[in-house]
Amino acid sequence: MTLRHKKLLSIFAAVGIGMLCQPSLALSPVPSLAPSGISAGIVPTKRAVDYDWMSIKAWEKMHADDTVIAEYEQVDVLFVGDSITAGWDWQIWEKNFVPLKAANFGIGGDNTGNVLWRLQHGAIGNLQPKLIVLLIGVNNVGGLQESPEQAGDGVTRVVQQLQLAWPTSKILLNAVFPFDQDAKSPNRDKVKQLNKIIGKLGNNKTIFFKDYGPLLLEKDGNISPEIMKDFLHPTPKGYQVWANAMTPDIQALLKP
Repeated sequence: MTLRHKKLLSIFAAVGIGMLCQPSLALSPVPSLAPSGISAGIVPTKRAVDYDWMSIKAWEKMHADDTVIAEYEQVDVLFVGDSITAGWDWQIWEKNFVPLKAANFGIGGDNTGNVLWRLQHGAIGNLQPKLIVLLIGVNNVGGLQESPEQAGDGVTRVVQQLQLAWPTSKILLNAVFPFDQDAKSPNRDKVKQLNKIIGKLGNNKTIFFKDYGPLLLEKDGNISPEIMKDFLHPTPKGYQVWANAMTPDIQALLKP
């Protein structure tokens, strides 16, 4: 369960998170495979684009590794998402989440359609997680160029898929993190609108919506490169801020 994460973090350390998930690449427009008039983020879609920082074969290998974990491992806390979930600093992950029997099913560049495809093609397996930690949607806004409403539909569809697979599991639904350095960036407004939409999914019974994003911002609303070097992916310091805020919530939700 931890081997895949160690391998991924070793790649991050070797070439840098910025090369693996450059905002100019990870959030650049990608071709939609959805039928005309249908939001791509609600259509289960296998990765179909080779990026400089991740080939289709690499994506397929990561998914295959996850299906093995889903088939054979005992997982109490399942993290699902994109590069922000995938990129946890290993020391922080090991300290906070390994003791909780956590698995990381984050893959860089994924949008909600990609996550839906993975869940429907082996990532559910025999898992019976007590808690699912979900953070997804930024690549809908940037990569798929979807509106907040369309991206919200995609996140909603992922939540529904998770509930269908694991009706007794709790879901910790993370608000999409703000991105772009400037607080006045149009993308900031899109993320705020998206979070208002998906925030309504929280019922504080089975789905718990938490917005940790403001903790990653400066007082003026800008993002410091110490927290997000590329103004999209957290640095180890950024991940520590997230972990400090989220770990107590995870521990509380794991209690019967």
